[in-house]
Amino acid sequence: MAVEIRELECFLVLADELHFGRTAERLYLSQSRVSQLLQALERRIGGPLFERTSRRVALTPLGKEFLVSLRPAYVALERVVENAREHATHGKGRLRIGFQGVANDEILNAVAAFQSDHPNCLIETCELPLNDPFGALRRGTIDAAVVLVPVAEDDLVVGPVFSTHPQTLAVCTSHRLAGRTAIEAEELAGETLIGFKGPAPGYWRQAQAPTQTPGGALIHRGPEVQTFQEGLSLIAAGHGAMLVCQPTAAYHLRSGIVSIPLTGVPDSGLVLIWRRGEETPSLKAFAARL
Repeated sequence: MAVEIRELECFLVLADELHFGRTAERLYLSQSRVSQLLQALERRIGGPLFERTSRRVALTPLGKEFLVSLRPAYVALERVVENAREHATHGKGRLRIGFQGVANDEILNAVAAFQSDHPNCLIETCELPLNDPFGALRRGTIDAAVVLVPVAEDDLVVGPVFSTHPQTLAVCTSHRLAGRTAIEAEELAGETLIGFKGPAPGYWRQAQAPTQTPGGALIHRGPEVQTFQEGLSLIAAGHGAMLVCQPTAAYHLRSGIVSIPLTGVPDSGLVLIWRRGEETPSLKAFAARL
């Protein structure tokens, strides 16, 4: 027998409130209608979902199991409806994009172009902690994120990789390599690289601050930071070096720090990511601009 959406809504609200009167108020129904919907759902399932007395309402073991299974499915259904609504309204609403570090010209140009083409969709941007590239996305406070590669998360979709640039090694001016015009990755052997704290996953942190050269020589793990500015302060104080892409190094160049072109390591790159199953028309349009 087909289950009515209204019956499921009634069950979920009653499971939250455990009170027929408050459930009726939230759903703008009479208490008798709430009872009818619940009874109909219990008949379809074949067992009681609540224990009801004159003093209390409580979930039965069957009701608890049903709640655990139903809630994420219902949330997913709401997202499907919301995505369809966005299709129908041609991208009206808002698109929230997070990014690590400073938004470069490619990101800003994509934002401007998207806003010009979709004036009814407000695009909002926010900075993400460098040590937590995925947290805000998973919490739902943003719709997509521009983060440093690599990304290997089962629940996230990896979109276009862009803004690829060679790496440099940022060091203090008194560092033994500071006077070099270029260095090769194997010369990092024995050096100390500043890394990033969690909650970023280990593979991502390893990519930003490797502990071995391509040939397998040891690179020492230095202090770990949460932000790029913290890293620059440690570099200036002589506590280690940091891998930095060329544009970022040029933008953040400051007294006491130099950046040296580094070969033999993968280029730095940015990628647009979003939650799996939640690609909206606005998000697709923005991704096409990168």
